Amino acid sequence: MNIAILNLHRDIDKKTLEKLFTSYGKVESCDIVMDKNTRKSKGFGFVVMNDEIEATKAILGLHGEVVNNQKIRVKESSQ
Repeated sequence: MNIAILNLHRDIDKKTLEKLFTSYGKVESCDIVMDKNTRKSKGFGFVVMNDEIEATKAILGLHGEVVNNQKIRVKESSQ
């Protein structure tokens, strides 16, 4: 399942994001979208988890959580 993570703090790195999701199951891939010019996070990213049950638990468990003083939004993505 493809998962979108929105409202990420600009300082969150890929390793930190992946660690959040691995507590729910196996992460196949993890990416944070970066600005081409500044090379800083645009504040959103994507995680792929192949197990639908684990992915659903991650979405339900992480949506609304505060990470680095920002409440993140987590939802299934069509990407």
